Amino acid sequence: MEEQNVFTLINQQNGNLAFKIFSFCDNGHFDHLQRNNFYTVIWVKEGSGLLKVDFSEYLFQENTVFAFAPYQPFMFSTDKKISGIALQFHSDFYCIHRNPNETNCDTVLFNNIYQVPFIRIDNLTENKLNLQLEQLKLEIQDTENDNYELLIPNLKIFLVTISRLKTLSKINEPTFIEVETPFILQNLKKTIEENFRLKHSASDYAALLNISANALAKLVKIHYNKTLTDLITERIIIEAKRELYMTSKPIKEIAWLLGYTDEFHFSRLFKTNTDVSPQLYRDTVGFAKAELN
Repeated sequence: MEEQNVFTLINQQNGNLAFKIFSFCDNGHFDHLQRNNFYTVIWVKEGSGLLKVDFSEYLFQENTVFAFAPYQPFMFSTDKKISGIALQFHSDFYCIHRNPNETNCDTVLFNNIYQVPFIRIDNLTENKLNLQLEQLKLEIQDTENDNYELLIPNLKIFLVTISRLKTLSKINEPTFIEVETPFILQNLKKTIEENFRLKHSASDYAALLNISANALAKLVKIHYNKTLTDLITERIIIEAKRELYMTSKPIKEIAWLLGYTDEFHFSRLFKTNTDVSPQLYRDTVGFAKAELN
């Protein structure tokens, strides 16, 4: 514990951050590009501005919760005062991949290239989250019980609460001018999920969907706020991160599984999008979690 509004738990084995909650009252923490080796959840309670994340930019308002995966680049740009609370945790402290159905946060909050990485908070959820965060602070301050055995269950509750709200928010589907648009986008998502390991170019997917490359590019830009190439690349990087983290496969094998015969080409792509090499990602985030009992 560093000070009254900062609560930190350090991994005693390696000295790295395990878990942290802190309050902020300006943009000093997030006004520069972040590439953290841990998960970050930020609740902006007051203020507004511009979020820059991956290949996209989004305007945000008060009472919004953001979720970022390890080494996912993001920053907030604003000339207004923002305040709120941030929660960070390392994969060694809580692995969201080990039991993916526990919280659904792997594919709902984090690592979802087809949705924005944030959610507006309603009044009911706001009250729940405030209570849950206070409970997390109490647990981390419990120095008499230094194994923090209730910290992870409370963290799971916090993540489930946000994941549920984001899942329910999908009920409010956007209005499409062209009736065939949602079907094209759904087919695109399905096609990317089935082919991203083998097909890496935007033209490949236009051909598979029998639509012109320009028309598909416009739809993706309008509805996903990124290019089709960016969308495909993000999906590849997410899978690469999972393989690096969950398995002990050599990087050369992971590259091959993702359709790259040249390991160095794959490594350059990974570093361009994460700012770290595949090996450094593995060293700092962890690996072989699926192989550990």
